[in-house]
Amino acid sequence: MQPRWDDLQDFLAIARAGQIARAAAATGVDPTTLARHLRRLEATLGQTLFEQTREGQVPTAAGQALLATVEAMQQAAARIAAPDDDPDHLTGVLRVSVSEGFGTWFVAHHLPAFTASHPALTVDLVATSGFLNPSRREADVAVLLARPQTGSVISGKLTDYTLGLYASQAYAARHPLPTTAAEVRAHDLIGYVPDLLYAPELRYLTEIKEGLEPRIRSSSINAQYRLVAAGAGLGVLPRFIGDADETLRRVLPDHTIRRSFWLVTHQDMREAKKVRTFRDWLTGLVKTHRARFV
Repeated sequence: MQPRWDDLQDFLAIARAGQIARAAAATGVDPTTLARHLRRLEATLGQTLFEQTREGQVPTAAGQALLATVEAMQQAAARIAAPDDDPDHLTGVLRVSVSEGFGTWFVAHHLPAFTASHPALTVDLVATSGFLNPSRREADVAVLLARPQTGSVISGKLTDYTLGLYASQAYAARHPLPTTAAEVRAHDLIGYVPDLLYAPELRYLTEIKEGLEPRIRSSSINAQYRLVAAGAGLGVLPRFIGDADETLRRVLPDHTIRRSFWLVTHQDMREAKKVRTFRDWLTGLVKTHRARFV
């Protein structure tokens, strides 16, 4: 028996969302209906397609293989609806995973120009403390803090970026700012919650002075920025965040921390028109605004 196309589409929605409830919210289909269609598809194929975890549904090896096939089918259907002689006509859903800071302070600011150029394309901008994994097909495109060492992905450096220590003008009015790294110890520091770090590249303070630890901690870079702006203490921020607020001052400007953003896609998706178009747009955009990063 051949699987039904509707069941395959529901399978694709669950695989991309990572959870039946999220897939239901994205598609407008009742969760019980999605679950029933998934069971019917698994019965038709005689295979288990997902493992149930605390986080949701994770594709099995059979699910991963089917996912590649269904995505290829969807891309073929999209090409029929939008011939290749119209390169600007993009359809479907593009899911982009980016860090919280880069997503909210840079990508979101410029994304309306991209979506206006492609009105038939739905874009999911997942800007959170943590990343979706292109190798597990959780995202079509991801901007990561480190180059992946495993998985069926294609990656390239998007840009280097720099970070620095910042204080608000209000804080500086109440406290003499440090002029050496050793003097930073006398100040309240803002940073990440150590056991909730989602990437080792987020360990910043020890690069200013070994042994520095934050007293006010948050898993969110946006919350850390708000704390710095409110005068709660000193905090390390990317330049594209700290320099964008004229009420903040650089502290120890000679102490610069360097990191990189890596642009990552699954190898089976790298030539998909929507992925290629977004990748080229973002790469060009970052080059244009390079001064904000370095």
